[in-house]
Amino acid sequence: MADMNLCCFTGRLGRDPEVKYMQQSGDAAVNISIAVSKSWKDKNTGEKKEQTTWVPVSFFGKTAEIVGKYCVKGTQIRVTGEFSVRKYTDKDGNEKQVTEIRGNDLQLLGGKHEGAGGGGQSQQRAAAPAPARAPAPARAPAVDEDDIPF
Repeated sequence: MADMNLCCFTGRLGRDPEVKYMQQSGDAAVNISIAVSKSWKDKNTGEKKEQTTWVPVSFFGKTAEIVGKYCVKGTQIRVTGEFSVRKYTDKDGNEKQVTEIRGNDLQLLGGKHEGAGGGGQSQQRAAAPAPARAPAPARAPAVDEDDIPF
């Protein structure tokens, strides 16, 4: 089986997205963080516990524009993408490392929020575009079972 780099998270945006455009290509880019929470009941005390993890996500191109247009702080989304670690040198010459999800697929969940124009869930379905998807990876041509050497 081939190795696969695939992550999927469902959570809520921590702040309004800010779309920027790259100088060389002019492509849109947006960095967001989504809150992913889990809750459980403590076995010893019976107390309800909750833990929130912030997941940094980067989108590029058309998907970045959709995030900027349709998402606001608190919007619930599902993100599928690749785990990525990148290094860079900041303006002071210090090497930095960023761990993030490079988003490939975005699904808007739930209804519209007041910051996105108000309204109910039925309006969200009518106004929101289909989920943005990155181009599918090239697939290997079909192989006839008689061609397999074992």
